[in-house]
Amino acid sequence: MKNCMRYIILFILYSICTGQLIAQDSLRLTLDEAVALARAQSPQAVAARHQYRAAYWNWRTFKADYLPSLSFNSYSSLNRSISPVTLPDGSDSFLHRNQLLNEGTLTINQNIAPLGGSLFLETGLQSLDLFTDKRRSFKSTPVVLGYSQNLFGYNRLKWDKKIEPARYAQAKKSYLETLELVAAMTANKFFALATAQSKLQSADYNYAAADTLFRYAKGRYDIGTITENEMLQLEINHLTEQSNRLNAAMEVDNAIQELRSFLGIRDNVEMVAVIGNELPVFIVPVAEALHFAWQNSPDIEWYALQQLQSESSVAQAKASRGLKADLYMQVGLTQTATALNNAYRSPMDQQLVSLGIRIPLVDWGVGKGRVEVARSNLEKTKTEIAQARTDFEANVIKLVKQFNLQTNKVAIAQKTSVRAARRNEVAYRLYLLGKSTLLDLNASIAEKDSSQRAYISEMHNYWNLYYALRSITGYDFQMNAPIMVGEQEF
Repeated sequence: MKNCMRYIILFILYSICTGQLIAQDSLRLTLDEAVALARAQSPQAVAARHQYRAAYWNWRTFKADYLPSLSFNSYSSLNRSISPVTLPDGSDSFLHRNQLLNEGTLTINQNIAPLGGSLFLETGLQSLDLFTDKRRSFKSTPVVLGYSQNLFGYNRLKWDKKIEPARYAQAKKSYLETLELVAAMTANKFFALATAQSKLQSADYNYAAADTLFRYAKGRYDIGTITENEMLQLEINHLTEQSNRLNAAMEVDNAIQELRSFLGIRDNVEMVAVIGNELPVFIVPVAEALHFAWQNSPDIEWYALQQLQSESSVAQAKASRGLKADLYMQVGLTQTATALNNAYRSPMDQQLVSLGIRIPLVDWGVGKGRVEVARSNLEKTKTEIAQARTDFEANVIKLVKQFNLQTNKVAIAQKTSVRAARRNEVAYRLYLLGKSTLLDLNASIAEKDSSQRAYISEMHNYWNLYYALRSITGYDFQMNAPIMVGEQEF
């Protein structure tokens, strides 16, 4: 009996030590810390950040297209050559040229989105030096106002004003969604490590128990209180648990490597997943989740973008089919002189109006075919969007219901794990006292291990659902606030 109690005490002390001993140079991470690292430096998060950065600057470029632009153009040309010319009497001759032409123009341009045209205001100056005759002359255009537009054509500016805001909104929401999906992937790898660590801890515990039982069984076998069959079974259990420890250690190492790579940690440091038992407990109303999902999901924005692009294609096909006309108008002032100051005195009026028209007479149905194709694509897009919206709503409702149940499932799994661990302790003591069978002891060990893994699995499912809910709704129901992304970093 004294030997029995001594083995029990040794086993308890071993169990406590193996549960607490961790290498001092290990990196201990909670799930929140792992998620923060992943969002900051994981390759997936960095790639998403660059993709959003590109979308942001495309958006800035789009907005700049509707603002006035100021540009300066200069041109210089030196001509020293002999060129053929036609004289007033109709004869041809050769003329020696030695001249320098300089030109500078300052232009303000403004696109007119409702019309699809462009309005410009410019001023310019030209100088011409004739080196052979030693003469210089100037031509000034103090002010020129002009307007150009394609009539009856496709208005890119009008459609871009509809499409580009939707495209940027979709990019921003996709970026937020990606960060939440990165968090979900982090949770997957974090709990893979936690599961592997739990298996290793159970393997250490089970090996210590099997070793104690095997040593104790040899003493009992020697005095004839147990059969050879039972002793051999305990020896097999001892060897099996030894193998399980090796396999579990390998699983832990593999899980560490995967998590470390995903988090962008290059140092070869050991990692420990620290699982907290406390969960954020809250209930998500289905109606609120649907509201925020329709408002914040990138999928919904993508559906709207697809429809706008299809409608734009129809408009472009119609514009390319019918009458086309290009309008150009220009009014301003100009003057020439041999002195710079005189080039701005008493300027003369100048006007220029041009109108070009193209009417397709026979195209053998090419234009009509393009329009019908665009219309068919539009109707196809509308049908697909309607079905996708229905599926989207069903997925949101399903996700919310699963999440609202998951907290209770975690609590049940935790309680089951605690009870199974307690039952294993009782079964172990009873077997040492000869009041239980080896079969019952093995069953308690299996229940302890499976219930612990089930608890970790339910915790994993909770956080997967948590981040999936955040990604699809763009809303933090725990803090009752929308998930935001700032533009100041760009």
